[in-house]
Amino acid sequence: MNEIPVGILGASGYAGRELCRLVHAHPGLDLVFAAANEQRDAILRLGRRELRFVAAEDAPLGSARLIFSALPHGASEEWVRRASDAGARVVDLSADFRPGNGPAHRTIPYGLTEQARGAVSGAAIVANPGCYPTAILLALAPLVEQGLIADGATIVVNAASGVSGAGNAPKRELLFGEVTEDFRPYAVGNTHRHLAEMRETLRAWGTAADLAFTPHLLPVARGILAAITVPLRAPLANPLGPWREAYTSEPFIEVSPEPPALHDVVRRNVVRLSAHLMAGTRQPMLTVLAAIDNMLKGSAGQAVQNANLMLGLPETMGLPA
Repeated sequence: MNEIPVGILGASGYAGRELCRLVHAHPGLDLVFAAANEQRDAILRLGRRELRFVAAEDAPLGSARLIFSALPHGASEEWVRRASDAGARVVDLSADFRPGNGPAHRTIPYGLTEQARGAVSGAAIVANPGCYPTAILLALAPLVEQGLIADGATIVVNAASGVSGAGNAPKRELLFGEVTEDFRPYAVGNTHRHLAEMRETLRAWGTAADLAFTPHLLPVARGILAAITVPLRAPLANPLGPWREAYTSEPFIEVSPEPPALHDVVRRNVVRLSAHLMAGTRQPMLTVLAAIDNMLKGSAGQAVQNANLMLGLPETMGLPA
């Protein structure tokens, strides 16, 4: 197979380094540059290969057919436009083009792959979803599609993420001594930046349900586990039925009667789902559980999944299942 030239902007962050590893191991892609301004000239070892980071200004954008942008939120949009103007397709891992983050998202597909294959396949630019939205929206999609969520419902989400989700910029609260043997919420009061993305996507899907979201920080490196409480229109005879029907042929979605654990998904490009009827409530309610690796299915892995579709490659190529 002829390898397709690929570049990475923002290659020194956690998502960027994960992309470097995935592209290096991918049988259909060739990593032609990796840009990282603050770490320019630093060496990243990929097996036997040593890759030297270049400055973004020195990156040969025109040499790549597809470019991943793992640049920070607010800084990515300009470089996505530059890469596109240079003739490359682009997968953007920032929030800059995602739903609820400005008008640009209305013309750029939102790459929640299992819900957007047709739009992604022909796209010049794709907005890769955030990690929490990937887990939560894929968990909710079958209930929305089948009209099972109660009118006027408030969906309550409690989710916990490993510390890699906060990026690798030095922060006192993310030091080992601060995180280990602890468990704490953050962005309390429904203020997390991913809420705009999730609300806008749910609105576009046709549901007016409120979303109450509290994220937590886990003392682990990677992984997300979300517990989602959903009021239903009517009791469900088979609580797993909506997901088995919607995702029966999906290579990266697993539906199980057993609650998922991080060990089920870490270092895999999958989302593992389970659903359980709640006892003792006046209204029928469902607890949906979703687990992903935030660096793979929640970030770099989903980005490669989208890139495969954009380049006409098999969707599963180069991805750990």
